This record gives sequence, structure tokens and C-alpha cells, in this order.
Amino acid sequence: MPGADDAGDLLDWLEVGSRRYLGVAGAAGTGSGGAPATAAGAVPTGLVLLDLPDHDSVVVEHRVRAERLVERVDLLVWVMDPQKYADAALHERYLQPLAGHGDVVVLVLNQVDRLSDSEREACLADLRRLAAEDGLPGVRVLGVSAATGYGLDALREVLADAARRRVAATARLTADVRDAARRLGDACGEPVPAKVRGAARDGLVTALEQSAEVATVVEAVRSSSGRRARAATGWPVTRWLGRFRPDPLRRLHLDQPTDRPDLARTSLPGAGAAARARASSAVRAYADTATAGAPDAWVLAAREVAMAPGLPDALDQAVAGTRLEAERRPVWWRVVGLLQWLLLATLVAGLLWLGVLAGLAYLRLPEPETPMWWGLPAPTVLLAGERWPASCSRCCPGSRRRSAPTAAPRGPAAACGQPSPG
Repeated sequence: MPGADDAGDLLDWLEVGSRRYLGVAGAAGTGSGGAPATAAGAVPTGLVLLDLPDHDSVVVEHRVRAERLVERVDLLVWVMDPQKYADAALHERYLQPLAGHGDVVVLVLNQVDRLSDSEREACLADLRRLAAEDGLPGVRVLGVSAATGYGLDALREVLADAARRRVAATARLTADVRDAARRLGDACGEPVPAKVRGAARDGLVTALEQSAEVATVVEAVRSSSGRRARAATGWPVTRWLGRFRPDPLRRLHLDQPTDRPDLARTSLPGAGAAARARASSAVRAYADTATAGAPDAWVLAAREVAMAPGLPDALDQAVAGTRLEAERRPVWWRVVGLLQWLLLATLVAGLLWLGVLAGLAYLRLPEPETPMWWGLPAPTVLLAGERWPASCSRCCPGSRRRSAPTAAPRGPAAACGQPSPG
């Protein structure tokens, strides 16, 4: 039973879609999502009523939803009719597990307008007896009629009283938490300066990087990125040779990032004794800095947790679960790869053209007129034009220049300038 401002978030958390908001004057509106249908806001008491599906619904989803919400509400109002108030499913599945919680349960017998006065009293008495057998003695039992309005005032008062008690309890808990937070802040003393915290954090990160062999991973990512760049942009005739070179990331078991790093292990070499000692010292220094001014018991407890064994395994799992930028394929790789295939096609075309001309000359047949490009026969230009991309790929950053592990290698023009054909 939250306040008006929290009702939307609460209903979202409970996955309640269809909603009706009542304003101060009793105006009502319907809406879905988190927005009220009227500007008047929620009921003044902050009361939120959830109409649960029938407990005996033949739809499994309805029963599951009802059972899930029963565990989360502050007051359970069971509405039943004279024909089904003694249903065994209701008592065995819902009321008996609530034994001892009669203060948060209200049993409402609806449709009492269909009964005579004596029948109504008999049904209410029998319902109290069944509730007592379920472990709910003294539970509130009300007889109402939605058609005539009989007993609705009493039910409304029960709901309003529950809302008032909930608001009061929430206010008391809020005040207690705020007081505890204030005393907690006073016990911790003055906060640690930001510069000191930053220095301790930087030292911790550096020590953990050394212990986790991050430099080895960075070098493997750089080498793997260059290998993949050569495979994607190299000369098509010889690029298959790169497959025989081992992938550095595969050797470290980092080529396939997993969503379950707790089940994966890398093959990184273990950190040396010096690196492990520096990591432990950095963790202890960071814990001491973070708990400076706190009571001694807290400092000792924080230090004990920080120095718990398992840091090497945790670092290895962190590396295994990291998604590396080496998996990214830059767009220019595809462009250069397509250009290489086009140039290979020109080479093949030039060779075939020259082969046809040679065959005609061998057979003493008249040769067709060969076009001239830049003062040279066209097939010779096609044959010679394939040389510059091959030489460019050899000096491409993917094979000789090294780039950062998180950045894709740059294009051939960055290393080779603007080469001319031939």
C-alpha cells in the first residue's frame, strides 16, 4: 500500500497492466502502463487494490499469477460466494498455508442478498468455523452484497484502516532508516578526499592488471587483429597461407567469449609471486583507504573480506568473460578485400587476353587491333596493374604496423601513401 507517487513503479514491478485510478473526488479512469488516466492522482489513503484471477481458474497462467501475488500483498481479501465458500482448493491451497496470519486476511462472503437473514448468519458462522480449522481463528469475516451495497461500508473501513496502518508503519521504518544512516555516517568520520581515493583506485587497477596478465592479453589481441586483417585484406592468391599461423587468442582460450566465465578458464601464464604480492598489497591499501575513519571492527571485517582467497581465479574469470574488440570487423576490410578480388580479376583478364593474342600469333591468324592505354597495350596494363595492391598489403598495418587492441588496423593508404598503377 504505497503512496501515490510509488503506485506506478509498484504496479510495473508486479506486472499489472490494466489499471483504474480514483481521484480525490471519486472520479475514475482506466489506463495501461504507468500513467494515470486522470490528473487527480491516486486514492488519498494510498490504497492499491489488486483484482487477482480466480484461484480455481482452468488457465494455468492465472493460477500462477495469483499464487505469485499472494506472497507480496499486505492484506488478503478473499471474496467468495455462498455456493463455493467451502471449496477444498481454496482452503487447502491458500488459506491453510496462511495459518497464524489472520491479521492480514479478510474473508468476504458476497451475494448475501440472495440469502435470508438466518441463512446469511449460518453461512458466516460456517465460514468462521472453516477458517478456524485452517489455522485462522478470529479472522475477520464480512457479509456483503455488491448488488445492494450491504456491508460495503464495513469493508471500505477495513481497507482504509489497513492503508492507514501501512502508511504509519512505513513512515516509522523510514525514520528509523534515516536515523541509522545518520549515526552510521557520524561513526565513519570525515570522507576520504577524492584525490586519495583516486590514487588508491589507480594503484589497485595497475596491480590487478599485472596480476591478470593484461599486457599478454593486449598483445594477443593486437596480433590476432593483424592476423585477421591480413586474412581479410591480403592478396587473395596467398591469403590462405595465413590460416596456418596460430591465432594468439585461440591459444589463450579467448577466441570465444562466454556468458558463463565462472565455467571458463584461460591458458594465461600464472602471475609470479611478485605480481601476486603487489596485487594483495594494493587490495589491502585500497580497503584501508576506503574504510579510513570507520570503527576498528568494520576496518578489520572489510580487510578480512578483501583479503579472502580466490583473487587469481576471479581475475582469470574476469578476463575470460571480457568481450574483446578483436571480434569487430571494420568496414574498410570488406572494401579492401573486394578491391583485391577486382584486381585479381583484372590480372586473370590480362593473362587470358595475352594468351589469346599469343595463340593467334602461333597459329598465324590475323590478330585483332589491341587498344593502347597510357602508351602500352591494354592487356599489359591489366597484367602490371595488379602489382601495387600486393606490395601495399605487405606493408599494410595489418601485417607490419601494430595498432591498439581496441582499434581496427588502418587502411593501406595510411602506410603506403598514394601508389600509382604499375
